[in-house]
Amino acid sequence: MTDSNGNQLPPTPPTPPVAPVYAQSAAPASVPGKTLGIVALIVAIFFNIIGLILGIVALVQSRRVGAKNGPAVAAIIVGAVLFILGIVIAIIAITAGAAAISSLCQGMPSGTSTLSNGVTVTCP
Repeated sequence: MTDSNGNQLPPTPPTPPVAPVYAQSAAPASVPGKTLGIVALIVAIFFNIIGLILGIVALVQSRRVGAKNGPAVAAIIVGAVLFILGIVIAIIAITAGAAAISSLCQGMPSGTSTLSNGVTVTCP
């Protein structure tokens, strides 16, 4: 090979082989609210109202970007069901306690009475 002036050019060394470049798979896009949905599901089991609220927040975050969030929906369901169950159990316990006090006061005079085991009971 020669240049434009007719001078002889040194031979070019061979090009080293290049390793093929493969397309890397993109990392899956994280769904906003997905982690919060999982946390909400766990919290909903122990602290129903807090888990219910966190589940709603996680679901709203996911829906803003058009993504589904199963753990958030599960947290809302679990939180709501356990909250209602807790209210029902509390009503039953209060009713049973009132019935027990009522049956305890039957046959006793109104006012404060002391039972044989030393417990003081106030009857209406």
